[in-house]
Formats: sequence, structure tokens, C-alpha cells
Amino acid sequence: MDERLDKHETIVPLPPLGEKLKPEQIPPAPCHQACPTHIDIPSYLALVAHGRYQEALAVIRQDNPFPWVCGLVCPHPCESACMRAFLDNPINIKNLKAFVAEWCTNHASYAPLQPAPTNGHKVAIVGSGPAGLSAAHYLALKGYQVTIFEAMGIAGGTPGWGIPAYRLPRDILQKEVDNITGMGVKIHLNSPIGPGRSVNDLMTREGFEAVFLAVGAQDSVRLPVPGAEAEGVYWGVEFLREVSLTGKSPTRGKRVIVIGGGNVAIDVARVSLRVARVSLEEGAARVTMFSLESMEEMPASQWEIEEGLEEGIDIFNRWGVKEILTRDGKVTGIKVRKVERVFDSQGRFSPTYFEDQVMISEGDAVIFAIGQKVDLGFLSPEDGIASTPRGLIQVDPKTMATTRPGVFAAGDAVTGPSIVVGAVAAGKQAAYSIEHYLSQAQGEVPQVQAVRRQNVPFFNMLAVEKIAHGRVAMTQLDPHDRILDFCPIELGYTEAEAQKEARRCLRCDVCIRCGTCESVCRDIMKVHALEFMPVSATERILGDYQRAAERCIACGACALACPTNAIEFLEAVDRREVRMCGTILNQLKILKCQSCGAPFAPSRYLSYVTRHSDAVMGKQVLRRLCPKCARSQKAQKFANP
Repeated sequence: MDERLDKHETIVPLPPLGEKLKPEQIPPAPCHQACPTHIDIPSYLALVAHGRYQEALAVIRQDNPFPWVCGLVCPHPCESACMRAFLDNPINIKNLKAFVAEWCTNHASYAPLQPAPTNGHKVAIVGSGPAGLSAAHYLALKGYQVTIFEAMGIAGGTPGWGIPAYRLPRDILQKEVDNITGMGVKIHLNSPIGPGRSVNDLMTREGFEAVFLAVGAQDSVRLPVPGAEAEGVYWGVEFLREVSLTGKSPTRGKRVIVIGGGNVAIDVARVSLRVARVSLEEGAARVTMFSLESMEEMPASQWEIEEGLEEGIDIFNRWGVKEILTRDGKVTGIKVRKVERVFDSQGRFSPTYFEDQVMISEGDAVIFAIGQKVDLGFLSPEDGIASTPRGLIQVDPKTMATTRPGVFAAGDAVTGPSIVVGAVAAGKQAAYSIEHYLSQAQGEVPQVQAVRRQNVPFFNMLAVEKIAHGRVAMTQLDPHDRILDFCPIELGYTEAEAQKEARRCLRCDVCIRCGTCESVCRDIMKVHALEFMPVSATERILGDYQRAAERCIACGACALACPTNAIEFLEAVDRREVRMCGTILNQLKILKCQSCGAPFAPSRYLSYVTRHSDAVMGKQVLRRLCPKCARSQKAQKFANP
């Protein structure tokens, strides 16, 4: 049994046997609940399976205005909750979002949504990152006049300069930013908030009724290591920003050392490798990473680590920097010490070292990428906005309201560094809170939650086909080629690949994994054609599809018992079928009546009935006639004894 899904479970009281749950009573699928923005994942996957991509995009955009960006960079917590993983591998939910956005851009329409007529309320947003843009999107939809103030010369926040272009091409980010400005949202670039234009000024002098602070975490955490002030020492966030904005690296030399084990550290290492190939003379630059954590403990995404290793980055695990080595004020390398442990017995970050186990690594540059922090220097006492002991903005966790009425904050500035999709969700919730405030609504602020957006028919396919196809691999550039420039390394799905991958979905938005069908088949019918396996404390999924094909008698009892209509029983002229969420578990040929030739029943079903009735009646009964002909012949015997 796997407990990892417990936080995404919803225990549903089942109705009496044979009764059905109403659609609103069916809980969202685990993936739907796990998504921070609560995209209706099963619905858009089903639409992709049917080839209805424009509708799929519309479903996604109801809950996330950045399908393409998140389809490329999201660490996909939804996939960690995917039930398909218990059979082979989770659905590639992330890349299917990117496919939908790209397909609609190239073949149909991916245009700004139509906002409601203006309601006269003005909202200012500080920061044009994912949280700020997301809030602007949802407020604009409701008719609010939104103005974003961005300190830098480009919009997009950290994704615009902190995520390397080989992961997120800038034109894709700009496309989705343009969709938001196309709704009437104004973005003022090179317009920092602070001296000369404070938060207080926005509200008292410029007429904004509400302000949303979405400034993100844009500074590197500094580590007080001996030698850290030497020439050749750099900091991860600032390094990525400079490379992105100028196209050049501040580092010089062929040997780059990166300190850190998270995604930013991996990005820094991979960017360093590419910059070295582009800007230096022919000859491979060496990039080495030192991480406190073991390979399994590293906070970086596993696929990022694997791709970095493929590209030739050397990763040394469980080593911590002790000193930056220098000569004449310039970096020559580092001294590291072996890590004894990273976390204490309570799981808190508290590294200890073996002081007698040290190693020296030579290098021309050292880049620290050990974390990010929020800079609240733009706030002044007159703004009336309190901060926490951690240096974050203090808010009410439910309303996102700061200590200044009318000012709200969310995203990294409130929680500390997080993922892009988390910031999008925070911006979405902030929009709900701001609307609740400006409309003077009563009651509690509505919370972002999982909502079924569409009831999509099942895609019918044979079980052998459904289960035989594992996860469709994403085609990538060869590691030797992809480090030569900043071109995207993922080549995307073809239409056929996208449909094939989407059709692997088990449709957990309809099947609630209660096991009622298995109980009926096993305990009442005594057939036991359905063999489920437990995946959590309260959930089970069908694990043995071959058993269903071999044992099912197509009686339809499971379909009658299923409380959500996840199981369908089809009786056609030539066959009976039993389907679970579109997966054809069994398909039995219909025999014909020996008297009239009309369709009768499958031989396996007749054998089951004969076997059980003979035991009760104490005599053998041959069933070769349909009920109508059997009654007719019986009547004739009574009439003509």
C-alpha cells in the first residue's frame, strides 16, 4: 500500500448498492487535487485523446493562464499523484499542456480571453512574475482595470531571466504575457516601486483602490565563506540574470565550480557549460558541482540532474565548501569537507562535517547557488506593511491581506522561494481576495479549489492496447548537440504521440477507486474477474487486466453496482462488452438461438448460468434457445402433451 496519495484523497460515503452518486458528489481525481492551480487534468487529457485540442486549451486556461510556460517548466506535482504510476509510469501531464498550447498556436487559435466590461475599479500590481500576471489575468476577466509596475526592462519575472532559454524559450513566455496585456492589462517596465513612487503613493496619489505585491525572491542567499569576496566568485541568481539579459557570462576561464544542489544550481551549471561552448575558444570547459546532499537527497528535480549528468557535468555529493582558495585576490579553487549529515534527527537542515576529510578542487570561477531570498527594501514605514522574522511580507493566510488595508501579497514574497505553478496559484487566490475586498462581499473569501470543468466521454480502447503502451518518451536533442547553444532540448510531442499518451489516462475523475465492482464480482457473483490492488488507505485500482479478459462472463453486475457509472455494460447484436472508463475489459461473442437465430448470450455466460442453476435444480439443463423460443416451446408442450 502506498501512502503518498493520502493528502489527495477524498473519502466519499458510498450510496446503497445499485444507487448512483451525483456528478457533484464525485471527488476530483488525485492529479486534479495535487495541481496547485487545480487544472481539471482528466478532462483536458480526455479531450486530447479525442483530438479536441482547442477545447483542451480552454479547460486548462480556466485555472491556469500559462499552459505553455507551465507545460515546459512545471515540476508536475500532479504526476506524483497519478494512479497510472502504479501500473507503469505516470501520464506526461506536463508536456501535454505544452503540446496543446503549441498546437493551438500553430493550427487554430491561442488568443487573449475576452474580459468582462470594465467595472471602474483600479488595481495596481507590483511585479510582473507568475503571481502578478496570474492575478492580473483573473482580475481583468472580471472587468478590473489592472496596471503592473515592473522594475526590470522585461516582463515575466524570474521565468523571464532566471529559467534558461533551453527550458523556456523567451518567445513562448512573451506569447503568454501578450495574451494578458491583450485583455487590457497595462505593464509599465523599468518602473520600480520605492522612493519616488511608494505603495502608499499608489493608493493615496494615483487612485488605486487595491495593491497586490508580487515581488518574488530575486536575490541570492549569501554564504559567509572565507575567500567569498575574491574576484571570480559569483552568485547564482545574479549570474543567471546577467547571462539572460546580456547573452554573456561574467565568468572567465574554463573551470567553473558550482556550489548547491537545487534546481537553480543545476541551471547555473548547465548555463555555464553552454556559455563556455559559445564564448570560449574550441575546447570543453569543465563544470563541477558540489552538493551537501546525496544524489537522492538533492532538492533538484531528478530529470534535471540526469540531464546535467548527460551533458557532462561532474557532481560531487555530500561535500560542503570550507574555503575559497585564491592567489593575488583571484579564485584558484575551493577546499571542501566531507558531509557527515545534512539533517538532524527532527529532519531540520543542520549539516555536520568530517573535519579531517577534505578535498581541493581547482577552478577559475566559483558560483554559489544555495538559495534565494526576498528583498523588501522597496517598502517604507509610510506604507504600513509589516514583515515576518524571516524577512517575508506578513499576510493573513486566508485572505492574503497585509497589515495595510487594501494591500495584498502572495507568492515567493510571502512563502519564500517556490515553483512557478505555485506562484500562479497564489496570484489566482490573490485575485479572488482582491475582488472580494473591492466588491465588499460578505462572508469568507472564496478559496481556489478543484472544480470539474467538463464531462468528457470516455475514449474506448481494448485493455491490451491501453495497458501495453507505456509512457511515450519525449524526444530530446543529443546531449553533445544541445550544449552547443540555448535551443530547447525537448522537441515536443507529435499529434499522434500526444493522443497516444493522453489515452493512457485511467479517468480517475469518474472511477473513485472504491472497489465496489470487485466486491460484487467476487463476493456476490463468485466470478472474481476483477482483481484490484490497494494504493492507499482507502483506494484501490484494477491491477490485473488479463484476469478480467479471461474470467469475466459479461453479466453486467459490476456496472449495476458502480456508484459513478465508471463501468459500462454494452449488449450489441454480435457481442457483449464490459468497459471501465472506456477500457474494454472483456468482449464476448454472442451466440444465436438455435431455433430463431436471434442473438442470445455469450457461451461463457451460459456456462456460468448452467453451472449454477444445475447445482440448485439437481438436473442438467441445456440452454440453446433464447428465452422467447424457450417459452414458446414449453407452451407447446403443455398445449400438446
